[in-house]
Amino acid sequence: MKRLSIGLRLTVWYLAIFAPAQLIFGVGMWFILRENLHDIADTTLAGEVEDVRRFLEGQRSDQTLDQLRAQVTDEYSAESGGDYLQIIDADGNWIYRSAALAQAGWSPISPSLLRKSVHRDGRIGRVPFRFVSQRIEVRGHAYTVQAGTSTSEEDETLERFQRYLLMFAPLLLLAAGGGGYWLSRRALAPVDALTRTARTITGHTLSSRLEQLHTRDELQRLSDTLNEMLARIEVAFRRVTEFTADASHELRTPISLIRTEAELVLRRSRGEQEYREALRHILLEAERTTSLIEELLALARADSGRQALNIQPIDLRGALKEVASGWRQVANVRGLQFSERILDAELRVLGDSAALRRVLDILLDNAFKYTPSPGGTVVLSAEEKDGAAIISVRDNGMGIAESEQSRIFERFYRVDKARSREMGGAGLGLAIAQWIVLQHNGKILVESTLGAGSIFRVQLPLAAAKTSKELLLQ
Repeated sequence: MKRLSIGLRLTVWYLAIFAPAQLIFGVGMWFILRENLHDIADTTLAGEVEDVRRFLEGQRSDQTLDQLRAQVTDEYSAESGGDYLQIIDADGNWIYRSAALAQAGWSPISPSLLRKSVHRDGRIGRVPFRFVSQRIEVRGHAYTVQAGTSTSEEDETLERFQRYLLMFAPLLLLAAGGGGYWLSRRALAPVDALTRTARTITGHTLSSRLEQLHTRDELQRLSDTLNEMLARIEVAFRRVTEFTADASHELRTPISLIRTEAELVLRRSRGEQEYREALRHILLEAERTTSLIEELLALARADSGRQALNIQPIDLRGALKEVASGWRQVANVRGLQFSERILDAELRVLGDSAALRRVLDILLDNAFKYTPSPGGTVVLSAEEKDGAAIISVRDNGMGIAESEQSRIFERFYRVDKARSREMGGAGLGLAIAQWIVLQHNGKILVESTLGAGSIFRVQLPLAAAKTSKELLLQ
């Protein structure tokens, strides 16, 4: 079943709330009007009772019951106010009773039974009335005065009000529904515009952006957030595209060399030494290709989150000395001066020993590649500073231009492409080193002067004693 649009759902919810509210308002107003009309009738009846009180107070106190009855009858039988009036004393004697009430058989109430005014609605024939029964006292005598007034006009007013409610309420509900739908469509119009624009964005048009809203509300935040997301997707897509193109180029070069070497060898018969030399070239290119593929796989696993590190409390001195021992032999072969300055105190960090050794190998490999011999020097040092372990690799090689330093950690970026190719580099080492350092919550920085050498520093936070102990117990 197809769901309703947001605009229609908002309208339905609006009507679902508005209709009961309108009903409650209408019913409430009907009861308020009725009470106000009753108050008007009660005020009229109270005036009639007060008029009776004043009349009785104006009579002589020595009158007999018959004389009082005659006086009251003469007074009220000729007035309209006495049409629905009856008066009874405490002994149950009638002082006055209108013909209408006598004919209707309206029962009297003894003054002894009344403590306060009693109002009620009734009918005489088909005519609605409002009655009051009230006790009054005149010169020590108690009387019950019962007076009534027709409420036909009040009932007709209530009926007209009810008809108007039933007539205009549906029209008002329809108008409210139409207005609510129009407002919802107007409010959601920017969403439709964003949707239309978003549908036009493909892998070839990632530079496009959604319409910039200035509504200062949730829609503007949505538009801004989606544009920020598109910018991140564009960057990621461009990186993937560049990575794919660079990887293809880097893989094509050694494969082409292997193929060319093999084709040249197979064109004619050669001696054993020539075959051995050709196979040596093929093996060298194969080893370079294998190294490149391993680096590509490492970066791919890092990007996908599948490259897990075994974080444990370790003492960096062990890894530093182990790496320095291996590179000391390389320095002897290449005619470079290599030394290490490692702090005697413990340098305990939370890290993956194998991954950190790889970082050191990458930095030392670059230092050895780009430091000329003889006379070149490479120094590996480690110290503690401001709660961090600082590992430095310093050389006096060719250096890096300042304009290049911000890009050397990009994938496949090489300062001297010809020399890097000659040295077997693909421009992935520093990218891998940076990823490993970031996974250790550290930083990798470079200081370099063209022609004077470079210093690469790795900062790793030292592990607290308590944290190290907890990890060791796990």
